[in-house]
Amino acid sequence: MSVQFREAIPSDLEGLLALYTQLNDNTMPAINERVLTVWQRLLRQEHIHTLVAEEDGQLLSTVSVTVIDSLTHGQRPYALVEYVVTDREHRGCGLAFSLLELAKQIAGEAGCYKIMLVTGHNEPGVHHLYQRAGYRSEGKTAYTQSL
Repeated sequence: MSVQFREAIPSDLEGLLALYTQLNDNTMPAINERVLTVWQRLLRQEHIHTLVAEEDGQLLSTVSVTVIDSLTHGQRPYALVEYVVTDREHRGCGLAFSLLELAKQIAGEAGCYKIMLVTGHNEPGVHHLYQRAGYRSEGKTAYTQSL
């Protein structure tokens, strides 16, 4: 496999949306003006990084990392990892692990003091992936509220 790990580019939109359908059974949205506007806005924001694993024009995996400014910890930012998804046919190949490492590198270069990741998946394989990538759940409790 000759996979490229990189930041997303404008032409990746359809492939990303297809991957996102495998994340919590999201439906494939029509690519309309609203979707294009959101995508273009995401691409312009320097603190948001949509990372992809791509092979021969097909997106196989993605991770999003956002660097958030902070007035604590010596005014060092922190990073939030979201939307970790790998195509069902390519899971277990290390793609998400490599993207998580790239996210960690981006956070480190931004001077982040920590990276946070919250998952709603209960599959042991997902938790094993995050633990292998250095994430720990000890000492923290995550809460979410849907709006």
